[in-house]
Amino acid sequence: MRGCSVKRGLLQICRAWIPLGAGVGLLMLGLNGLAAAVADPTEVALAPKEKVLKLAPGPDNPRNSEGSFVTLKSGRILFIFSRYTGDSASDHASAFLASRYSDDGGKTWSQADVEVVPQEGRMNVMSVSLLRLNDGRIALFYLRKNSEQDCIPMLRISGDEARTWSEPRPCITDQPGYYVLNNDRVVQLASGRLLVPVARHATPESPRLEQRAALFVYISDDAGASWRRSQEVPNPEGIITQEPGVVPLSGGRIGMFIRTDSGFQYGSISADAGENWTPIQPTSLHSPLAPASIERIPGTDKLVAVWNNNHALNALYRGKRTPLTIAVSDDDGRTWTRTQNIETADAWFCYTAIHWTEEHLLLGYCSGSLAQTDIVRIRLADLTGASGGQSPASSDR
Repeated sequence: MRGCSVKRGLLQICRAWIPLGAGVGLLMLGLNGLAAAVADPTEVALAPKEKVLKLAPGPDNPRNSEGSFVTLKSGRILFIFSRYTGDSASDHASAFLASRYSDDGGKTWSQADVEVVPQEGRMNVMSVSLLRLNDGRIALFYLRKNSEQDCIPMLRISGDEARTWSEPRPCITDQPGYYVLNNDRVVQLASGRLLVPVARHATPESPRLEQRAALFVYISDDAGASWRRSQEVPNPEGIITQEPGVVPLSGGRIGMFIRTDSGFQYGSISADAGENWTPIQPTSLHSPLAPASIERIPGTDKLVAVWNNNHALNALYRGKRTPLTIAVSDDDGRTWTRTQNIETADAWFCYTAIHWTEEHLLLGYCSGSLAQTDIVRIRLADLTGASGGQSPASSDR
């Protein structure tokens, strides 16, 4: 489970995360006809980027996808991804988790795939999130997929810089079902609370995989030893909702961004660290039925969004997972500026992983199709106009 477009007049309706007093946030309506994030993608400049790794399919390896990064204390950058085997690239085909690494800030990468987690699910294991925990350990989250009714996020912990991992522990134990946790999605707050945003597509009582998923966040206040479920995210319009992500905002609020079939990314706000969520509403990010990624640049008040900027008025891109676009917000997502295209080909670009070094942004994403993953570097100076930022180890991700 991985759109339609909405036409507007000359003024674009721009919906954004706008705080309302006392740290409470709601998605409200405003007008901003010049918002860069809703610009026609054919008028957006290409981002200066350096392609540093291509994980192309090959014999007995039909797909490499949905990875995540972490920087080790040695400075080595580790990238773990889903490496498929056999002859099928289906979401349900055989796969294990493999790694590559870089010792020079992401400029060059190792050439051999090293197994990290074997195929412990009857179908596969896939969709990795790596996270440096506040206590210094590294968390590895992934999906263990046994059937179309049994797909659960799992957690392993490493205390020795990813040399070894603990036994897997399920993050969902209260209700069996088919849950999707996208790659590079798990967040830890300054308080230590872990947030795992998921979309539930099937349960034993309703075993058929549904396009419209119920959205939740699973919460842990003890570094993953136990988990509890948030209230369901309200969907009053009944639109198709899938593949949520979360990002900390100012004032202690948490923003959720959601893949939908409406022609926009939708959003919701939590004012209580993920326990409860406002009814979903559209954001200003035009989008097909495809996931976005939003993350804060460490040590700054800037957010970065990476998504498919399918503008409603441009038939060239409508409904496709292209172009892949990046933009920056200085105001918690109210407005997006410095918009640049990363990829513009008539192909699929999706399932992005975001990682920060002192001078570069690393992006890993499916490129051309779900079968291949590329990693690119973009200089922070080219992204924001100013270099810097603090160590990725001190950020929420």
